[in-house]
Amino acid sequence: MDNRQALGSWLSGPRAAAEQAGVDFGYRGQQLGLPEEGPGSIARPGARLGALAVDWALCSVIAYGLITQSYGQTSQNWALLILFVLMTLTIGTVGATPGKLIFRLRVVSVRGGRLSPLRALLRAALTCLAIPALVWDRDGRGLHDRLSGAVQIRV
Repeated sequence: MDNRQALGSWLSGPRAAAEQAGVDFGYRGQQLGLPEEGPGSIARPGARLGALAVDWALCSVIAYGLITQSYGQTSQNWALLILFVLMTLTIGTVGATPGKLIFRLRVVSVRGGRLSPLRALLRAALTCLAIPALVWDRDGRGLHDRLSGAVQIRV
């Protein structure tokens, strides 16, 4: 391997280097038995981040307008608490937050069906910690989804 190949494999990342070596990773969600595209497939990162941004904005408006009447650290702490409650209640009952409904996403159990309220509570707590949601596996599932037995899919 010459220096250009070594540098190219380093720049493209370990997944690209492994694929060049003949490893087949398949598509996101294949290991879970989900379709590659369309309804029921793994939700894309952009849609998931957009849904979270909508939910955070909604919780910030509620915290500002109904609780603190000022924008600052106190308002953001309340917004985080409201987000935790919102995620626990909505994902544990209907399987989606308002932001996820707008982006046509749903959170379901890996085994199929709705996520139990206890698992929704665990998922909401891990999401509010932020770090588990930023660590993804090869299927694009965050650590918060893996630990709670959930997967975000397109509707």
